[in-house]
Amino acid sequence: MGQVFPKSIDRIVRLSAAVLIVVGGAVAALLGYLARPSNTDIGYMPVQPVPYSHKLHAGNLGVDCRYCHFTVENAAYAAIPPTEVCMNCHVRVKPQSPLLTPIRESYASGQPVEWVKVHRLADYVYFNHQVHVRAGVSCASCHGRVDQMIEVRQVHELTMAWCLECHRNPAPNLRPAEFVTKLDWKPDRDPAEIGREIQAARRIAPPLNCSGCHR
Repeated sequence: MGQVFPKSIDRIVRLSAAVLIVVGGAVAALLGYLARPSNTDIGYMPVQPVPYSHKLHAGNLGVDCRYCHFTVENAAYAAIPPTEVCMNCHVRVKPQSPLLTPIRESYASGQPVEWVKVHRLADYVYFNHQVHVRAGVSCASCHGRVDQMIEVRQVHELTMAWCLECHRNPAPNLRPAEFVTKLDWKPDRDPAEIGREIQAARRIAPPLNCSGCHR
């Protein structure tokens, strides 16, 4: 007969297996939690190929968001400005600045500057900028006070739950159309009250069904 192990060894093996399962489950749950967009993407601020300051341009100088992101009212996407838009000003403003060397080289070669996208949605998510902007949703509602950011960073989690929260109650994020890109807009009364009036007048009813964002 072969060697028979004592029962204590069997108990140790079973206990060890149980501990491994519990610990493994806890580690998996922790990793799942840390991988949530709300924990990994908020604060995302990639290094850009050119040190462009939104605080200077959109804040101090008052450049309207639509000057650079010129498709935002008429298309589903907000255009990344081509180099020609930058050079509309910088052919005269700081034309020899070493910080703008990539812009001048791009303009001369025709090769676009490889800007790094900050606000990223999954490929299976459909988001239409035009619909939101025309409804009265400000840039600040999703992107924060970009006019105060030297380097743009993500300030909201952009998850499905976050989007649905607004779709169920859009009023706090609605403002008169003329103030959509005025990020420092200060309403003269409760903004939710103003939003409810806009929602009723324009019969705004954001979709809550899956096909609204997944097509």
